[in-house]
Amino acid sequence: MARRLENRKALITGGSRGIGGAIAVAFAAEGADVAFCHDDDPEGAAAVASAVRSHGRQVLAVQCDVAKDAAVRRFWAESERMLGQIDILVNNAGIGAQQSFEAIDLPTFDRMIDVNLRAVFLFSQLATPAMRTRRWGRIINVASQLAYKGANGLSHYCAAKAGVIGLTRALAIELAESGILVNAIAPGMVVTRLNEGLTDDWKTHKLNELPIHRFGTPCEIAPTAVLLASSDGDFYVGQTLSPNGGDVFL
Repeated sequence: MARRLENRKALITGGSRGIGGAIAVAFAAEGADVAFCHDDDPEGAAAVASAVRSHGRQVLAVQCDVAKDAAVRRFWAESERMLGQIDILVNNAGIGAQQSFEAIDLPTFDRMIDVNLRAVFLFSQLATPAMRTRRWGRIINVASQLAYKGANGLSHYCAAKAGVIGLTRALAIELAESGILVNAIAPGMVVTRLNEGLTDDWKTHKLNELPIHRFGTPCEIAPTAVLLASSDGDFYVGQTLSPNGGDVFL
């Protein structure tokens, strides 16, 4: 059987572990070449790169702080030099930190917005011209179910992820006529390093809220990205799909 992403070129931000790493390997299994960035995780990057190569696909792993414009543009240019024009963009890189609203200073807030939202905007701008020329492209933005329901101690994170959903909807309307489909994924609580900073009390409370009574795994999120990146997702425009264990019903 033909693989669903055969010879596509994908770029994934935050791809050395967690959800981004699982998406990178899932894309490679479906036939895509993959470029991904990471922020100081050489061991994780090497493991994901090896997994991509095991599927016979090309891979590029680059250290890149997605909050820095020059670094983003270098990563994008290097990816196109190695792989060719990018067909699929997955904006996955993110940070999180539990902190009371009153304690969040402006530099902390700005960093949260820069990594989780501003980078989505910039990468999408870089992707759009060539996709528009070819009249084919997929942009997949990783948001969070907390964009819908909020969370104690995560006001800056929730604000950034809500912005991702709003940007997804606006870009979907603007770009669909050019053959570029823009959608988002809003995962529930997933066992990743991003969530290690949450307190045990917070995690216990969240676990008790979930009808499924467990947290998700990155490999349970990756199939949604494959759906949206492939022809199986050709009728999804501006949608936010939510594999979240029942945390939010949309």
